[in-house]
Amino acid sequence: PESWTNGRVILHFGAVDYMAEVWVNGVSVGTHRGGYTLFSFDITSNLLAGSNVITVYAEDDVRSGRQPRGKQSEQFHSHGCDYTRTTGIWQTVWLEQVPETYLSNLKVVADPDNGCVHLEMKVQGNAAGDTLRATALYGGKPVGDSSVIVSGPSIKLTIPLSEIHLWEVGNARLYDLKLSLHSQGRESDVVHSYFGLRTVRLDGMAFRINGKSVFQRLVLDQGFYREGIYTAPTDEDLRRDIEISIGLGFNGARLHEKIFEPRYLYWADQLGYLVWGEHANWGLNITGADSLTHFLPEWLEGMQRDFNHPALIGWCPFNETWDRDGAKQHNPVLQIVYNVTKRMDPTRPVIDTSGNFHVATDIFDLHDYDQNPQTFRDRYEPMKSGGEVFNTFPDRQTYEGQPYFISEYGGIWWNPQQKDEKSWGYGDRPTSEQMFIERYEGLTNVLLDHPLMFGFCYTQLYDVEQEVNGLYTYDRQPKFDPERIRGINARKAAIED
Repeated sequence: PESWTNGRVILHFGAVDYMAEVWVNGVSVGTHRGGYTLFSFDITSNLLAGSNVITVYAEDDVRSGRQPRGKQSEQFHSHGCDYTRTTGIWQTVWLEQVPETYLSNLKVVADPDNGCVHLEMKVQGNAAGDTLRATALYGGKPVGDSSVIVSGPSIKLTIPLSEIHLWEVGNARLYDLKLSLHSQGRESDVVHSYFGLRTVRLDGMAFRINGKSVFQRLVLDQGFYREGIYTAPTDEDLRRDIEISIGLGFNGARLHEKIFEPRYLYWADQLGYLVWGEHANWGLNITGADSLTHFLPEWLEGMQRDFNHPALIGWCPFNETWDRDGAKQHNPVLQIVYNVTKRMDPTRPVIDTSGNFHVATDIFDLHDYDQNPQTFRDRYEPMKSGGEVFNTFPDRQTYEGQPYFISEYGGIWWNPQQKDEKSWGYGDRPTSEQMFIERYEGLTNVLLDHPLMFGFCYTQLYDVEQEVNGLYTYDRQPKFDPERIRGINARKAAIED
């Protein structure tokens, strides 16, 4: 547009899988490695009057062992719990016009106990001597403001708040935020955002949100769609997946083997829905230290992008770090990633690798797909009275008294119209809907009634291709009366306040 002739033009890519190079009018403007995170280029000097040509080259090798692929199949076809691959652009691409000097990289640290919110951000360009003004609003009413003189490329300030409204599960009280940069008496850049006030902390075996022990009724969400595979057909589809989950009595999700798109996290914030952030580590060979080169930069980009979301209550960089061709994980890789994650975000707990094999973790979680409610119960009964704590791999990981929960269970196979040999679920198939419900309730009750477990995560919300253990179909149609599942999930847990 003609109005964009002043200032800078930024080209943004939500995500391109995996290695990307971008040209504008035949000139390379930059490269990016990583299939799940945002990257941008300033293309101002490359633009011409009239039409311009943007070219994107993407390279994706899920068999290399040198990139996280998540649940994308390394074979030519879907199989087991790996599904159709995605290569290239799978998130939004957009242009943004900004002034010569502009604000970026906003970081929000909520501090409800002290009645304030702390802000950090970057300023691009020369803003020395300019003034940054920040205003917090609740329900359209100003409830706090602050200002600071800019003296360098990084800015920090605190907004005292006259009203405290906590973001809670199912009650997403959110503040609006306006940031404005003022130069020589005029407003030179404006950023609008939002934030939520909430705290998370571990307390003995409890997970406390705003000081209250909240049982996490999580469901596994893999972020796949029949139309679009990794890409949701519409923004409404992202919201609807959360609403489906809430309708089933869940209050959150493990965002599994995929760094989800920001709009999903936006809707989680808006709907008061808990999420755990997880990288797509499957496919990456972590038997040697060089794997950090292919993991850590993208993981840190994802952490920086998603830090401000109040819905995000914990980080889990790895999932099930199995042996690869007989070689074990290189434990220092998990230790280093855990340490860096804690250093980058001291406000949230970190699970080093979900299920196995733990090295350094704030929470000890296990995956257990036992389909028999009685043997499932017997396994965790001694823990109640100070006895042995069940550990799936005692020769590979050590329990050290951390908070404890089962972060994958169930996965009950339900596909009564199945006519192929490819579709699958865990264990033996129930022969009737009533048998399914009884099994689901029996397994879930074990975890709800355990006084030393702070949550569960059921596998899974919806079927994905050949994996047919969802509570909904791949097309997001209910397999059972949602109210029946909700009645099982929603009752009070033993550990809850």
